[in-house]
Amino acid sequence: MSGAGAPSTSSASAAGDAPCFEPAAARTTAGAAARGRGGEANVDAAYEREAALLAKGNAQAKSALGTASGGATAAAVSGGTIDVYWHVINNGSSLAAGNIPDSQISNQISVLNAAYAPWGWQFRLVATDRTTNAGWYVAEPGTTAETQMKNALRRGTADDLNIYSNNPGSDLLGWATFPASYASSPKKDGVVLLFSSVPGGSAAPYNLGDTGTHEVGHWMGLYHTFQGGCSKTGDYVADTAPERSAAFGCPTGRDTCKSGGVDPINNFMDYSDDACMFEFTAGQDARMDAQFSTYRFGK
Repeated sequence: MSGAGAPSTSSASAAGDAPCFEPAAARTTAGAAARGRGGEANVDAAYEREAALLAKGNAQAKSALGTASGGATAAAVSGGTIDVYWHVINNGSSLAAGNIPDSQISNQISVLNAAYAPWGWQFRLVATDRTTNAGWYVAEPGTTAETQMKNALRRGTADDLNIYSNNPGSDLLGWATFPASYASSPKKDGVVLLFSSVPGGSAAPYNLGDTGTHEVGHWMGLYHTFQGGCSKTGDYVADTAPERSAAFGCPTGRDTCKSGGVDPINNFMDYSDDACMFEFTAGQDARMDAQFSTYRFGK
């Protein structure tokens, strides 16, 4: 967090844990390749670990839950500037090979700031590097290629955001790690995005930059709005309406649980189309603040 100076560009050459990863096949609309902004097995695993810690009365987990969710949290960092290190992984010099221009990276940072600034968080691009590596270009979560890529390129500490853009296999739109995973796997920390999901990319209707917004939400400690289905605890945020399952497209008025209001399809942590997503809640802000304070700030 808080690095010095204006955005800069550097170069990197190719060398020969519970992430959230988003399979594109999980989100479908008529005639479009879709996203599932979160590899469900790993998101669920992180969720279950947190539930287990809370059941055991773990003080750190309670603190990181956030006051809006009923947790007894200590004083939390309520915002700040997060330094971003962007790693462009490509398979050649063209845009089609993943070599996205600086303008698209800048636009993605602007999208993040538009979403998070109302809650006190800003993102500042401090460095961009470009690596041509065919194996890393199609890296998927949990693979040797992902490990090699992140070990070689990751910069900063727990409160710095590393974003990798590539073209992962298995129709993935991206994946992210959660704050609580940093201490045990610091080199794995960060967000990976399908290069064509950034603003102006070709992955319509998921090319307005909100795959980035969604994945950074996981990196800040948020679960999906439909996490836990219609259960009382849900996503551990009190002011997101319960939702039985992910929303696709933009199904206005959808209501999948008997109480609590209509589904939060406009929330960045659902699976709706980019154009349908535009909000976080005060409760999500409180959870992000608590998670960042507990697991990232000064670490």
